[in-house]
Amino acid sequence: MTEQMTGAQALVRALEHVGVDTVFGIPGGQILPAYDPLFDSTKVRHVLVRHEQGAGHAAEGYAQATGKVGVCMATSGPGATNLVTPIADAHMDSVPMVAITGQVPSGVIGTDAFQEADICGITLPITKHNFLVTDPGDIPRTIAEAFHIASSGRPGPVLVDISKDALQARTEFHWEPTTHLPGYRPVTRPHAKQIQEAAKLISEAECPVLYVGGGVHKAGASAELLRLAELTGIPVVTTLMARGTFPDSHPLHMGMPGMHGSVSAVGALQKADLLIALGVRFDDRVTGQLSSFAPRAKVIHADIDPAEISKNRVADVPIVGDCSEVIGALVHAIDRPGDHVKWRALLDRLKETYPLGYEDFADGSLAPQYVLERLSSVVGPDALYVAGVGQHQMWASQFIGFEKPGAFITSGGLGTMGFAVPAAMGAKMGRPDTTVWAIDGDGCFQMTNQELATCTIEGVPIKIAVINNGNLGMVRQWQTLFYDQRYSNTDLQTAQHVPDFVKLAEAYGCVGLRCTRPEDVDGTIAKAMEINDVPVIVDFVVHEDAMVWPMVAAGTSNDDIKIARGMAPRWESDDS
Repeated sequence: MTEQMTGAQALVRALEHVGVDTVFGIPGGQILPAYDPLFDSTKVRHVLVRHEQGAGHAAEGYAQATGKVGVCMATSGPGATNLVTPIADAHMDSVPMVAITGQVPSGVIGTDAFQEADICGITLPITKHNFLVTDPGDIPRTIAEAFHIASSGRPGPVLVDISKDALQARTEFHWEPTTHLPGYRPVTRPHAKQIQEAAKLISEAECPVLYVGGGVHKAGASAELLRLAELTGIPVVTTLMARGTFPDSHPLHMGMPGMHGSVSAVGALQKADLLIALGVRFDDRVTGQLSSFAPRAKVIHADIDPAEISKNRVADVPIVGDCSEVIGALVHAIDRPGDHVKWRALLDRLKETYPLGYEDFADGSLAPQYVLERLSSVVGPDALYVAGVGQHQMWASQFIGFEKPGAFITSGGLGTMGFAVPAAMGAKMGRPDTTVWAIDGDGCFQMTNQELATCTIEGVPIKIAVINNGNLGMVRQWQTLFYDQRYSNTDLQTAQHVPDFVKLAEAYGCVGLRCTRPEDVDGTIAKAMEINDVPVIVDFVVHEDAMVWPMVAAGTSNDDIKIARGMAPRWESDDS
C-alpha cells in the first residue's frame, strides 16, 4: 500500500507503525518540518521538554520503565549535541533508544552551515548504529531498521539524522519493514556444548557465585535466575544495574558488589572458585584492581554481546546468548543441586558480622541513610526508584529494599549527574499508575530541574527526594579521604537555601516540603505520598559529613575494602 506524502509525514507515519506513543523533544529550524504532521497525530504524544538533555534522559527512563524503545527528537547543531550525553548514557547502560535529529539541507552539508554539526560522526562511538538520511524515500525503512537494531540483541541507542530537504520533499510512502539486515545477526541461543561445559564446572565448584548484571534484567530473566539459584543453592550478587533482579530479602542474596558494595558480596567474589557471570561487563567499579579480582576463580561468562566476553577477564567457558535462554539451558543441564553448606555459612557470617550501617549525628541532624531506609519502609517495594549519581545513588542502592526487577533505574556506566529528574519523568509517563520517586542530590538536582516545568504542565506527578548535604557529596568524600580535607570547590551552599528548593518547587507549580529532623521523616514522606496531582519535591537537609561505606578505593584491590575510615573487615582464612 503506497501513498504520496512529505518525508516529514512519512517519518510520523513510520513512528506510528512501529508503535511509538511518546516522543520527548524540542523543535528547531531543521527538524521543524517534522513537527507540523506531528501536530496532527492522534497516536504519538509529543512532550515538550525544557532542554534536549532532558529529552534524552526522559526517553531512557521511559524505556527502562516499560521495556519499549524510548524516543527523543532535536534539531541540528546544538540541539543534537545536547543529546550526546544521554546517548552516551544509553550506550553504556544498554538502553533501547532512538534519537531523531534534523540536519541542514543535504546541499550544504559539510559547508559549516548555520547550526550544522556532524552528529553522526560525533556519536559514532556511542551509538549501536546511526543513519544519515537525505532521501525521503528512505525514511520509513530507516525508522523500521533503527527500532529493530535498538531493541534486539544487546539493546542500545540508534541515531537517525534527517536532512531538512528530505523532510520537506514529497515521496511515495512504503511500509515494508524488514528485520533482515546483512551483518547484523545477534545470537540469542547459546551453544549446547558451552552449556554442558558450564554445567560441569558448576557441579565441580565448591565456592561458586552467581555474579548478576543488568543483562539479566534486560533479558527479562529474573524468574529463571531465581530458579537457578534455588536449584543449585549458589549465592547471588547483583550489580548496581541489576538491583531488584534477584530479591534483596532472599537468603541467597549477598548484596551489591564493588566499590561501595557489601562486605558479603565483595567477599563472595574474592573467595569464590567459580564466577557464573551473567550479563555483566566486569566493570572496574566491581572488580577494583583487575589483577587481584577473584584470584582463584574460574569464569563462566554469558553475554549477548560477544565483544564483552573476555574483554576484561578471560572466560574459561564463554557463552554467547540471551541470558534468559542461557539460564534456562543451565537449569535443564544441571542434574543435581550442589553441596555449598560450608561456603554459604562463611558468606552468611560475613553478612551477619558486617551489615550495612551508618552513624547517627550527635547534633540531631539527619543521616541520609536513615532517610532512604525510611523511604523504603514507608513507600514499599512496588514503587519505581530513579537515582541520580553520587553518594545518594549509593545510599539508595544500599538502603532501599529492592524486591522486583526494574524497581531501580539509575545511570550506571556513564555516571551522569542530572539523570534523575527527567528519567523519573519518562518512567512515570511510561507507567502512570506506578509511584515514582526520584532520589537526587542537591548537585544533580540543579543540573536538570528545569524539567519540573515539563512535569507540571504535562501532569506528571513524580516525587523527588533531594538529599541535600550542601555539597558535591561524593567529590567531598574523596577530598576528605585522599586530599587532606582540602574542600576545593565542592561547597554548593544549598544547605543555606541557595537556592531555596521549597520556593523553587513552588515557582514550578510543584509542592515543596522540607525535612531537617529524624522524627519528621516518616510524616514528611507520608505527606508527599498523599499528593498525587502535582510533582512533590522534598528537601531533606542532611549532615554534610555523612559518607558512603563500605568503600574500595579506586585502583586498589577488593581485598582492601574498608567498612569505615581506617577500619577493614577481618577476612576468614580460605580453609576455615
